[in-house]
Amino acid sequence: MIQRLPILTATLLCLLITSTAARAEITAERTEAGVTIKVDGKLFTKYVTQSNNKPILYPVIGPTGKAVTRNYPMTAATAGERADHPHHRSFWFTHGDVNGVSFWHENKGAGSIVHRKFVKVSGGKRAVIVTQNDWIDAKGKKQCEDVRTLTFFADGDTRTIDFEITLKATAGDVKLGDTKEGCFGIRVAGDMKPDSKKGGKLINSEGQVDKNAWGKAAAWVDYHGPVEGERLGIAIMNHPSSFRYPTYWHVRTYGLFAANPFGLHHFKGSNQVDGSHTIRSGKSITLRYRVLLHKGDHKAGKVAESFAAYAKESKGVK
Repeated sequence: MIQRLPILTATLLCLLITSTAARAEITAERTEAGVTIKVDGKLFTKYVTQSNNKPILYPVIGPTGKAVTRNYPMTAATAGERADHPHHRSFWFTHGDVNGVSFWHENKGAGSIVHRKFVKVSGGKRAVIVTQNDWIDAKGKKQCEDVRTLTFFADGDTRTIDFEITLKATAGDVKLGDTKEGCFGIRVAGDMKPDSKKGGKLINSEGQVDKNAWGKAAAWVDYHGPVEGERLGIAIMNHPSSFRYPTYWHVRTYGLFAANPFGLHHFKGSNQVDGSHTIRSGKSITLRYRVLLHKGDHKAGKVAESFAAYAKESKGVK
């Protein structure tokens, strides 16, 4: 027994160190522009309350300290980036047809999602941001509102963002139209896209790859490729309690990565299909996603395993 004590003590110490290292400290600091999220003192992301016509996260830093979303149009386009689709702002939620108004685009007639207030900002082993936002058309009329909750956590090999949004019909009925232009979107770093011909790839939970994943329903999609000499990945998972799970995906090989449960006539290529949904006055719907930032491809990042664990988490009623 005496001889085993040093071994046992060393083992317990090793487990303690490993466990402590895995539980990163996440801070959430209010700023003039929004909230800055850090992992053990290092930048994870910034919640920006207003970037042109919507709130966004930018930049989004992966587990190795490198940005995994596009810089343009928040800055000039950097190496490997295309200066296209300026409404694709890093990490966002909008929709292209809300009572006939586009909040997806940034043209003259587009609507704006206006930050009303922070309900909660807290840090710890998980950081949480809760906000209320008004969806205002170009004439200043409110169409609806949302409450969005973003939860941030990390360990040594991954960083995770849970995104939950409840859309509320507080100004009359709200029709979310059938269009591919939506909804929960990320624009990946330039060289990650398959079109760059540098080894980027996207794959969904059904095994459909690259262009074949566009417009398909799936529990998750993983987008991985090179970022400054490393292979990194972003997976978006759709929780089973989310509205219209499993969602359809507006995911493109040029870097757009979006979950959209409404654009069915585009995705199915038929005008006989209508994916629109009307939220009656006083009612709401909730959509839930988990974003996993990982090393390597979807297998190295254990995306399927992570989704299985996420799917078991209780998230309320659809």
